[in-house]
Amino acid sequence: MDQQAGGQPIVVERRGTWHLVRLNRPEKMNALDPATVAALRATLEAAAADAGCRALVLTGSGRGFCSGADLSAGLEPGQDLGSAIETSWNPLIRALHGLPVPTIAAVNGIAAGAGANLALGCDIVLAGSSASFIQAFSRIGLIPDCGGTYLLPRLVGAARARALALLAEPVGAAQAEAWGMIWKCLPDEALMAEAERLASSLAERPTEALVLTRQAMAAGLPLDAQLDLERDLQRRAGFTADFAEGVAAFRDKRPPRFTGARAGDRRA
Repeated sequence: MDQQAGGQPIVVERRGTWHLVRLNRPEKMNALDPATVAALRATLEAAAADAGCRALVLTGSGRGFCSGADLSAGLEPGQDLGSAIETSWNPLIRALHGLPVPTIAAVNGIAAGAGANLALGCDIVLAGSSASFIQAFSRIGLIPDCGGTYLLPRLVGAARARALALLAEPVGAAQAEAWGMIWKCLPDEALMAEAERLASSLAERPTEALVLTRQAMAAGLPLDAQLDLERDLQRRAGFTADFAEGVAAFRDKRPPRFTGARAGDRRA
């Protein structure tokens, strides 16, 4: 463990080739105050800069994943919330979506508001059976942020996305899986073991290709433009060392040994 849990809003554990990141304000259900947002962003940026990190798991300490923004941390009516989003929340979400390694959310307990959209912004979302997702924004007169208006229609369709945002009703983990909002609902006691298994598996795969796949799927362009994007991203993938290794392993009839090195990456 690189940071001790006491007093740290974010705890990071390096597990060989992947990082386990915990939101660590269990007494507040891991609510996101400005210090936690800044610490999480710094953690993601450090992972992005670490050539030895090839996957990341995000979870919460205690009984919940994240209850959203900490409304007791100086958030008052009359503030310019757009400014706060521009300087704090949006950079965090851009860091998550732009992370050059695959991400897994292990949702334990409640994921509300910004916490729900933080989880849904990961590449693969696992949830314990007691977990729930709530777009709680309308309860206090706000709209979904942290990418919620982008993610929800793409995950569950426009009709469900609108209802979830307007009604702020919780969606249990099993329902979230049935709707395609998340990858899997698991027994609570099996959640972290599966997250760790997936992280270890992803960390052995061709990292650049995985991230380029995320980029292509997020684009949502008209077909002709999407085909052009596939061409450009495939060009990048074709110059990676992992592609060369994959072809060599196929020809040699052996398992590939991917390194995760990026095209032109001199760190690996």
